[in-house]
Amino acid sequence: MTWDDDVPGAGEQAADRVHATLRAEILDGVRTAGSRLREEEIAAAQGTSRTPVREAIRRLAADGLAEIAPRRGAVVVAWDADDLDELFDLRVVLEGHAAARAAVSGRADLDRLHALCDRMEALRTPPDYPAITRLNLEFHREVHRAGGRRVLPELVARVVEAPLVQSTIRRYTPARLDRSFAQHRDLVAAIEAGDADWARAVMTAHLRAAREVVRDAVTAGPAPTGP
Repeated sequence: MTWDDDVPGAGEQAADRVHATLRAEILDGVRTAGSRLREEEIAAAQGTSRTPVREAIRRLAADGLAEIAPRRGAVVVAWDADDLDELFDLRVVLEGHAAARAAVSGRADLDRLHALCDRMEALRTPPDYPAITRLNLEFHREVHRAGGRRVLPELVARVVEAPLVQSTIRRYTPARLDRSFAQHRDLVAAIEAGDADWARAVMTAHLRAAREVVRDAVTAGPAPTGP
């Protein structure tokens, strides 16, 4: 018996904890695209029963980060080139709209956006890819929150996170990282200026550049897993 078997509410807490852990491992590239999510192994590592692990995996599937196949069990989702192109088409539309709205909504936390830029740039040399990935996600979420109260952030979350399963951040050369960081700064400037067209244009350019990195990653195969 594990601690979550007999404590009221503990099972849900355990599912939350396992979901957060697995999600972070997937987005950080620790669990790679196509790898198995074995309930027994995860339960042992997390010190819980298989029930919250099963619930956590179900949530990952709802997030678009895992898929559950008959007779194969759960695996980290793997996207092909056509899937990723479609996801980026959606990102351009949704995130461009979010950026434009963020520029005129009056809800943007400019201090927070500047701070996130500072923190990412501080991790540039040598690149701390997992930390940059997390901060980049938070930067984009901050823009989404400024662009919409609930519907837009929830809608865009899945298409933003899905390509990260491919660990594409590790494909960024120093020059590509510098360009991405500069585009973040330009986006903050556009939002600060209240210029919706400029903000949409910067976000569109930013995502089109990211799409090229993803295409290169798919062609090249698995990304390196070192620090």
